Parts: sequence; structure tokens; C-alpha cells
Amino acid sequence: MPEYEFCDVYVPRGVSRKAATRLLTDHAEYGHWELDRLRLYPDGSRRVRLRRRIIRQLRATW
Repeated sequence: MPEYEFCDVYVPRGVSRKAATRLLTDHAEYGHWELDRLRLYPDGSRRVRLRRRIIRQLRATW
């Protein structure tokens, strides 16, 4: 079972859709995050949960 770390991002209601898309794209490209969950509130704000896989390196025993 893979392990993930999570990052919660809050996007206020005044931020345009295009700006929010650019913000999440930058997180995906440079931080290797992927979208886990997005919640759109009635006032227009968004709460986004991003995740990325934790890769553990095994120690080599010689």
C-alpha cells in the first residue's frame, strides 16, 4: 500500500478560476503534487487537498 503526504491549500473567493488553475498547475509541475480532493464552498472559496507519494529508499546491506 503506497504512503502519501498531503498539503491543504485554501483559495479565497476573490481568486479567479484561471489563477487557481495556474496555482494548482505549478504545485503539480514543480512539487510533484496531484489533486486528491477539491471542495467548492457556496461563497466561491475553494479548499484543495493535494497529495504526493512518499518513496522510501531501502538500505542496501552488503
